[in-house]
Amino acid sequence: MDRKTFLKHLAWVSVAPAALAACSPSQSTPSSSPATSDTLAVHSLPEDPPPLDQSRAEWQSLLSDDAFHILFEEGTEPRRSSPLLNEKREGTYICAACRLPLFPSTTKYESGTGWPSFWAPLDGQLDTKEDTKLGYTRTEYHCARCGGHQGHIFEDGPEPTGLRYCNNGLALSFVPAGEPLPALRT
Repeated sequence: MDRKTFLKHLAWVSVAPAALAACSPSQSTPSSSPATSDTLAVHSLPEDPPPLDQSRAEWQSLLSDDAFHILFEEGTEPRRSSPLLNEKREGTYICAACRLPLFPSTTKYESGTGWPSFWAPLDGQLDTKEDTKLGYTRTEYHCARCGGHQGHIFEDGPEPTGLRYCNNGLALSFVPAGEPLPALRT
């Protein structure tokens, strides 16, 4: 690990307790409808999109440096930096890399954490893995199609799931209802 990366990790470890303390459950009440049916009323999901296996260089050429770092180096954007944090329109949140639909707007809520938060993803659109980088175990989630890192799952979300999908805003794009979903990247 180079000095710059070490110092970034050291800085994160020093602020992690404060950041995690800010992660409190929401006081808002989400709809109790299943996530998939809510989105299908707004956008149709693509049928069985093939997985993507792009090279790092291909992804770097398609994404900003910050988005690439988050999606393919499992980085984290600064708290309260995402314009998606205040997005309130009806629509669908898609992977910023491959454009796979991940979350319906009906499952987004204000968690008070400083990152866009959702109580449920669209069925089958995410994969998870164990993350122990901070010295304890967390569940990390990725886009099921391109493997792009989205964020972490916490068990302090609202009903009906009790989960909080804490997402990096740069890992997502928002498509408002009434606009077509962009074509999946191939």
